[in-house]
Amino acid sequence: MWYNNAGKKTVRKGESMELIRVMIADDDEGMRLVLRRLIEREEGFEIVAEATDGLTAIELAAQVKPDVAFLDIDMPGISGLACARAICSENNEIAIIFATAHAEYMPDAFELYAYDYLLKPFDIGRVRRTLGRLRKRRGNDPDQAPGQTRTGRLTIRSRDGISFVKPEEILFIERQERESVIVTENGEVPTSDGLGELEERLDPETFMRSHRSYLVNTKKVLRATPYGRWTYSLHFRETERTALITAEKLEEL
Repeated sequence: MWYNNAGKKTVRKGESMELIRVMIADDDEGMRLVLRRLIEREEGFEIVAEATDGLTAIELAAQVKPDVAFLDIDMPGISGLACARAICSENNEIAIIFATAHAEYMPDAFELYAYDYLLKPFDIGRVRRTLGRLRKRRGNDPDQAPGQTRTGRLTIRSRDGISFVKPEEILFIERQERESVIVTENGEVPTSDGLGELEERLDPETFMRSHRSYLVNTKKVLRATPYGRWTYSLHFRETERTALITAEKLEEL
């Protein structure tokens, strides 16, 4: 395991930003080295831990509380999927990115609400795009002006063609296996885009990641009712469908 506690990093004209804390878990030293070098070349990130197996990754995640975890699927001890479940049970805000040579696990990974799924050998441009989306998600994108908001219509591509969705008409977005479903006042729009990608394109002042599988329009929520011990159902006036929200996020709402 390896740590780097750099703290702040100057990015532009003396300005500093909070670095995005990254953990890498992979039993292949060469793959860890490749990811480490790719991440270190990108502004706005610091690698706070590395692990060679799933159990160590779980322990380190609890200790250093990373914002992002790059996990291999096939690791000694427990699989990356089981590791992700354990980490997410303690921190539902963490972005899990699976970095693996096994494409067949992709459906299971996205059922765990993975932020992204990178296949080995890594395409450098693909990894950089993922890191760029993470920066925007955290508001750490040096190319985005302070206070810049997301406006206009969303262009949504799906197997049925292209749809144009007004953000103000969205009630919530749900991740279902291999696709996301955008529930609007006028119906549903499926898309292969992940929740992380859609979240970046929507106004964070209006849309909240209420649960690992739900992104909700806070202005459209009518009421909340108990669903489980730590979870509630959100109800909307325009549909009988409901979204889930954790107790912690309900307090924030």
